[in-house]
Amino acid sequence: MARIQHPFPFDPAYGMSREDLLRITAPEPPADEATFWAGRYAAAVAWQPAIEIQEEAPVGDRRRFRVGFTSVGGVRIRGWLLVPRLGMPERGLVIAHGYGGRTGPDTHLPFADSALFFPCLRGLSLSRMPGVPAEPCGHVLHGIERRETYIHGGCVEDLWCAVTVLLELHPGLAGRIGFMGISFGGGIGAMALAWEKRVARAHLNVPSFGNHPVRLRCPTVGSGEAVRAYAARVGDPLPVLAYHDAATAARRIRIPVHCALAAFDPAVAPPGQFSIFNALPGPRELFLLQAGHFPYAAAEEEERRLLEELETFFSGL
Repeated sequence: MARIQHPFPFDPAYGMSREDLLRITAPEPPADEATFWAGRYAAAVAWQPAIEIQEEAPVGDRRRFRVGFTSVGGVRIRGWLLVPRLGMPERGLVIAHGYGGRTGPDTHLPFADSALFFPCLRGLSLSRMPGVPAEPCGHVLHGIERRETYIHGGCVEDLWCAVTVLLELHPGLAGRIGFMGISFGGGIGAMALAWEKRVARAHLNVPSFGNHPVRLRCPTVGSGEAVRAYAARVGDPLPVLAYHDAATAARRIRIPVHCALAAFDPAVAPPGQFSIFNALPGPRELFLLQAGHFPYAAAEEEERRLLEELETFFSGL
């Protein structure tokens, strides 16, 4: 791959080849990881989400709905649902956004026969919360002092509740639910998938929060830099982050997972991305991107090929 010209004072490839990246291993989990997360998952699945749904103007061949539900802790989560205008959906996808949030559903996705659910996770976009910073570098630090209060744990619970909502709205999709997450949403998604039993296939695109010990050594322009600054200013966050590590969580994911990963990424360090992929013990597929979180000439063509792969991948639901 040709060297990418960039303006950053660090190397967004971190001097690593593809072979180097494919050798990175995930951190070991805390001894009580399963106790901590299994209880939270059981509580989230039993949670009553109090769904509200309102139809909006259609988008092409899809009906569009604004959806609200209550997640664990009484947090109100909002988002959008797209379904085919004719007939019942053949499969369902929960789709998680990046740290920039979202202003609407992704209408370019090719899954015409699917129910597509786009929740905004707590503290972000439609699901803003008093006292929780909506910008990434503040959000990523919220509650980081304790594993029980860290905002990322609540975001994982939001995804579990989102699966519940999609199945309550379309119970016929049981066994045919997939997940897609990009960047922030990919990392939170990996943590959720480690315990989620109702999702059958998943796609992670440049997923964040993988291998925190390595992330803390990698300068970035993303939320990871805020965590690095916190570590230098306040103290070691790894005792809490160890429970919220997407690479550690990936060790437990047994379903087929398709990953789009970048060897050059100034916002989500590639070693963390590849740590997640390398840890997956089940069926896995890798789509290599020239870059993540950075413009490049071939981006549009790569996106087209990626969507073609994903349409085939999720046809297995």
